[in-house]
Amino acid sequence: MKFRVLIEQDEDGKFIASCPTLPGCVSDGVTRDDAVHNMKDAIEGYLTSLAKSGDPIPAPIHEEIVEVNVSAIEEAA
Repeated sequence: MKFRVLIEQDEDGKFIASCPTLPGCVSDGVTRDDAVHNMKDAIEGYLTSLAKSGDPIPAPIHEEIVEVNVSAIEEAA
């Protein structure tokens, strides 16, 4: 299964990964690659926990990318 993972860099430079489909499933890493690797482990653990408790895997969240004209906003300000 594929899961969308969001990765952000915090103020200390650490990379924080979260999975919107799996609430509370968060991991981190010193590098972006570390965060992705650690997130895979976190997702596997999350899914294992769901299976043990008999809960279903949540359906994926559908996302859209929206383009916003920022220059128009800046001109209006």
